[in-house]
Amino acid sequence: MLKNIPPILSPDLMYVLLKMGHGDDIILADGNFPADSHAQRLVRLDGHGVPEILEALLQFFPLDSFVEQPAGVMNPVDDQTPTPPVWKTYVDLIQQHDSRKPELEKIERFEFYERAKKSYAIIATSETALYANLILKKGVVTT
Repeated sequence: MLKNIPPILSPDLMYVLLKMGHGDDIILADGNFPADSHAQRLVRLDGHGVPEILEALLQFFPLDSFVEQPAGVMNPVDDQTPTPPVWKTYVDLIQQHDSRKPELEKIERFEFYERAKKSYAIIATSETALYANLILKKGVVTT
């Protein structure tokens, strides 16, 4: 065991995070996302939701400071769908760790799938909230 690493971050996930480079994307996928068929590398964190994983991950994971929106979500297919409540949670968590206070990029469904296929890894979760998929772009460690 190591000190000060949230237990939700598995050894497999820490290995993936360490191997990622600047500009690489990682997907935090909800329980409905076709993670296995889209992943180059798949990390399973069954039994956990995206917000709790995001909170733990952001303690170690620098967001890309060279792009305006280093985090994005899958936009609902139906324009009448209200903004998913989980998005506010994501914004709050991200803004706690990024002094730029970035907003979420809204990504069309099939574009999100294409970006997921090209991402470095996908974290499969048991998240039940709809439209809870999140993509993060890794930045550089400056201090």
